[in-house]
Formats: sequence, structure tokens, C-alpha cells
Amino acid sequence: MSPSQSTKVANEHPSPNEITYRDTCYNKVTEGLAHILNPQSTDSQSGNKQQSVFYNPIQQFNRDLSVLAIRIFAEDLAKIRRTRHERRLQKIANEGQKRKKRKRKEEAPPTGEQGTNGTKRVHGLATSREGGEQVSSPVTEGGDQRLDQEEALPNGPRATDMVKSDTEELTIGHEDSKNRPVLEDKIERNIATLGAVPHIPTGPKQKGNFSDSAPPFRILDALSATGLRALRYVKEIPQVTSVTANDLLSSATASIRLNVQYNGVADKTYVTTSDAKALMYNTAHRASDLFQVIDLDPYGTAVPFLDAALQAVSDDGGLLCVTCTDSGVFASVGWAEKTFSQYGGLPWKGPQNHEAGLRLVLNTIASSAARQGLAIEPLLSLNIDFYVRLFVRIRKSAADVKFLAGKTMIVYNCDHGCGSYSIQYLAQSKEREAKNGDNFYTHSPPQAPSASPFCENCGFKTHLVGPMWGGPLHNPHFIVKILEILPSLDPKVYGTIPRIEGMLTLALNETLFSEPIETTIPESNAFPSLNPALRDPHPFFVSPSSLGRTLHTAVPSEAALRGALIGLGYRTTRSHTEPGSIRTDAPWHVVWEVMREWVRQKSLIKEGAIKKGMAGWEIMRKDRSRRGLEDAKQELRNVLEQAEDVQNLREGVQAALNRLVGKPVDEVDGHVQNNTFSEEDRDGQQNGINVVFDEKLGKEAIGKKMVRYQMNPRPDWGPMSKAKGTA
Repeated sequence: MSPSQSTKVANEHPSPNEITYRDTCYNKVTEGLAHILNPQSTDSQSGNKQQSVFYNPIQQFNRDLSVLAIRIFAEDLAKIRRTRHERRLQKIANEGQKRKKRKRKEEAPPTGEQGTNGTKRVHGLATSREGGEQVSSPVTEGGDQRLDQEEALPNGPRATDMVKSDTEELTIGHEDSKNRPVLEDKIERNIATLGAVPHIPTGPKQKGNFSDSAPPFRILDALSATGLRALRYVKEIPQVTSVTANDLLSSATASIRLNVQYNGVADKTYVTTSDAKALMYNTAHRASDLFQVIDLDPYGTAVPFLDAALQAVSDDGGLLCVTCTDSGVFASVGWAEKTFSQYGGLPWKGPQNHEAGLRLVLNTIASSAARQGLAIEPLLSLNIDFYVRLFVRIRKSAADVKFLAGKTMIVYNCDHGCGSYSIQYLAQSKEREAKNGDNFYTHSPPQAPSASPFCENCGFKTHLVGPMWGGPLHNPHFIVKILEILPSLDPKVYGTIPRIEGMLTLALNETLFSEPIETTIPESNAFPSLNPALRDPHPFFVSPSSLGRTLHTAVPSEAALRGALIGLGYRTTRSHTEPGSIRTDAPWHVVWEVMREWVRQKSLIKEGAIKKGMAGWEIMRKDRSRRGLEDAKQELRNVLEQAEDVQNLREGVQAALNRLVGKPVDEVDGHVQNNTFSEEDRDGQQNGINVVFDEKLGKEAIGKKMVRYQMNPRPDWGPMSKAKGTA
């Protein structure tokens, strides 16, 4: 590690300083705008110092990122609330216009049938005469006279309630008809007053010293330990109205109370000593107490807390922040049975194991949420060091929940052979058009199986991975919002800004959507959600080192391999989960054809390096005519699965047969648009296909230097040992 990198790591993880506070010696740690006093205890057997309250400086990146993500989410939620509020005000104004129209109708000579007590009923209004004057008032089905009830603002007074207080229980009817014009004037004055309300009342008023005008933004740090995360949320996120810091250990909550007093944030911080699940379940049945954000950062897996958290978070767009540090379970095949019992799926063997682990955790959250009628939208999902960190938006939507099966996939992984894979989704979600022109979706089971038990590239047996999340890992609009605020931040407060910028830039570009997504939105607008039916069209990546190892040849450089794929008309990008990775929309048979050309043009295989029965042998002996036949078979399977009627089926089969007999390949600017290979010689230029390892084409444009992949920050780093506090 270079001196500059060592300095950067030291700045990101400041060493504690011993101070005396209230006649007790503590280690003071400053991170962001918060300070914690961490007591130390000594192991009676070894004599070594150990933590009585858990604190890991390596996770400062996690906390910095969490503060920024929740801050962006809070700003977005405020915009959503403002929009909803304006709609309510508009609705109230529209009701006022309707009332004026009714008043004009009342001034006209009444018509209708005679009611009791000399009252006529005209279009739902009871009319009577007093002193030669006709007065009207609304009538319910039971004949009671009442004012039209205005729509209530959330947890706030109705417009009519405000009027009622101003007019001191003014009633309308036969006796008080003369007061009706006064009341209607007051209604319209109050409507005008509502239109000038500067804030958005969206929940119960906060007690204590909280601002009565601030809409509630409550955060639960369910497993708080030292309380550092909760303290940073209070001090660094302006929209926060309260943070609840909870821990099961009484020694931890005593430390949190100490730190809360030391930081001077007792007016916005509540400290509880409770089982996190019990606390969240107790909150779940009180709608007014639901949290806008719940942060789960346990030692190990967060799975035991998910069900309670999903019920305690606001279901109209709340945010669930989840950390799982048990990557030895979700990203390793060593304990496949444990992976399935925890995450409901089987792990991946190969370099894509960490991305597969991310998707296993997401699928666990999505399936748990679906049981409550909740749909999830991953805003940001990252594999970081030894853990994963996810920011997931939660919404109550029966319609969106229906897409879960269509976004859940299983993978057939050739983990003992060439490393290729194929994907099958558990359901099909097809968009159709109704007779009235509206679009709707139908959901149906897919054809099974979608792949052979043997790898189509090397012939080795494949193994099952998943089921796992098959939708996008991120919302690009959310990532852009975080990246936009980074230049305005103080690097002394957020010591991991370079790494945040590098990793988020990778995450922003790693999903190869079928259609480009416009990430530029007006400043006043909330960032939009992605289509709930959207899948990740090209999950996972290829590893050049794995490709070279399979063929026992020199590993092509990233630029050379990317240049060859781009030259054939495919897109490439990186994955944030693995250095040296290439995500591409090229199918596996194209990737292996490029590698065969690499061997022929650049790096011949030594004699005897690969033998019959090895994956590399089978790949190198494949010719393009066999590849074309296999492509046609797969295309016919797709046609049978997707054809909507006989005509579509006939056209699809004919197209597949045309390609099989060697119809010309269309080219645009030299880029191949049809990937079916015909039987020709092996010089790399068959039927318009020209594999060129152009490093200039594959080299990324030189821009700002960024820390894309973090080096180990210090010796013996990792999740650290559990704290030895007392309950």
C-alpha cells in the first residue's frame, strides 16, 4: 500500500483518544458530527482489553453512506408529501367551487316534491322558508341536516372542523337560516387560509421539544450498540424529528444515554432497552408510531428481524436499511443448507458469489414483505468488504406484489466446468392492452425446464442456484441524487467520500437496461420509481481470469476483451462486486467464440495443457455450425413459449429455420446484429464476423480518478469480535 493510500485509510478511521468525563476515563471517538465515549473492559483470563460495547471503525464507510442515503430519502419524502398536500388543497378548493354553484342554484325558484314541516327536497338539499326567504342545507339519507364534510388532512383538522371552531357550533336549519351566508364566507376564508399553509402536516404532532410544524420523520436504530449511528442521524440529517436507539444489553443502552447527553441531543433521541423484534412488533399495530426509516445493522444476519421491521416501517414509502455480515453463509457453498434455511435459496460457487449473495438477501426481504402485501424497490444494494448493505423502499401495493414471481429467478450454474450459466424466472409477466386502451399485466407459469442438465458450452453438469432476486439492484435516480451532493460535503466530516463516489459510480453504470433510463429530473420533483415489472436483463458478469483459466491460456486484458465484445456490437460495463469483472449483454456462446479467437490470434495453448474430458477441450472443439444448430433449438423453445397465437408461432418457426440454413447476416457499421454463426474456416472472419481485440476501443474514457475497489484498510481487519456487555 502506498503512503498516500495509508494516509487516506488513517483519515477514514481516526484513532480513539482517552478523555475523562464525569470522573470516568473513556476512549473518545469522533466520526462525522458525533462523538462517542466508549468504555473498555479487560478480559480476566487473557488480560487483553476488549469492548464492552461494540464499535467497529472499519464500518465508517457504511455509516457515511447510510447518512447520505437517508438524507436523500428524507428530501425525496418531503417532496412527495408536498405534492400530496397540494393535491388535497386543490381538492378542497374544488369543493369550494362546487359549493358556490350550489349557492347559485339555491337562489333560483325551488322545484321538487313537498317534504315534512313545509320543507322541499331539491337535489339532496332540504329547503325551507323563513320570512319569505328560502334556505337550503345538505341532507343525509336519514334526513339529518349537516355540512358537507371536507376531506381531512392527514391527522389534522378537517376544514369544517376549523369552521366549526370559528363559528362556535353554528348550525343550519329552519331556525338559523339567516346565518348561512356568514358560514359560507367563513368556509371560503378558511379554504384560502389552508392554501397558505407553509408546512405539510402528515402525521401526529411530536411531543416534548419537537417542532409542532415539522412532519414526522422517525428513525429506528434497532441494534444500536454505542449509539454512534443514531447520533449521526440526529446531528447530520436535518429532516429528522426523532431517533429511537435500541439495544438488548443494558450496558449498551447505558453507554448510549451517556453519549446522547455528551452530544446534547436528548430532545430528539429516545433510548430503549428491549428486544428489537418485540419493540418493532409493539409499534406495528399503532399506525401513528410507524417509523419512516428502520436501520438493521446486526452482528451476523438480519433475517430474524425482517418480519418485525417490515411491519413497523411506514408502508407508504418507508425505507428499510439492512446489513448482513454473514457472507460466509450467503456467499459460500460451504454451508449450503444453512444458506437455504436463512435465505430461502442455494448459494453460488464461483466469482459471482457475492452478487448472488446480494440477490439472495433481497429475495428474502421481498418474500417476507409479500406476505404482508408489501412490495419492495431496491434503491441501492452493495457488496462491501465482508458484508452487504441494502436500502430498500417499502410500499403497500397488492398489484406490485404480483410481479415478485416474475422477478424471482433460479440459475443453472456450470460451477465444475466452464463457469457459464443460464437463467430461468419462476413466472412470466406479460403486458397486454385492454379494449379501452389501458395496459394491464397477466402472470403465468413458465415452461420448464429452460435449460439442459448439462452445460451447452462444455457439457459438464450444472447445479442449481437460488431462487433469488432477478430485478434491478439499484434505482439509478437515487444514486444520481447521492452523487450530486458529494461535492458540497466536508471531507473532514465524511472521510470516505472518495470511496463512496467510486463505488456508487460503478453501481450507477453496472445495470445494462434494455432501454436507457433518463436520470435527469427537475430539482423540485421526487425521483421516480422503476417499473415494478422490470427485470435485470443481464445479471452477473464474466471474469477474464476465469475464462483464461478454463482454456489454460494467457488471460486477456480487460480492455482487449471489452474491445472485442464492443466491436461485435455488444455493451460492456463493470460490476461493483468484483475487481476485473465485465458485465455484458453478449450471450455465453459469443463470449467463448471470442475466447477461441483469442487463442487462435494471441495466445496458443501449449500442447497437452488441455485434455479430453476437460471443459477447455470441449469448448475448443466446438465449431460454429453446431453452435448455429443449438441457437436454433433455443430459439424454437423461445418461440413455443412466447407465441400468442398460431400466426405468431408460424412466423417464429419460419424465422428460426431461415437462420438455421444460413440467411445473410445484417450489419450496421461493421457491427454484427445477428449472432448466429455459420460453418466456415477458422480465421476469425466468418459470415461478416470479425473478432478484433481493440484495446483502444475497450479502454474506458479517461476521466476523474476514483477509488473503485477498496484495498484492505488495515491488517487483521474484518467484522471484529462480539462485545462482552451485560444484559
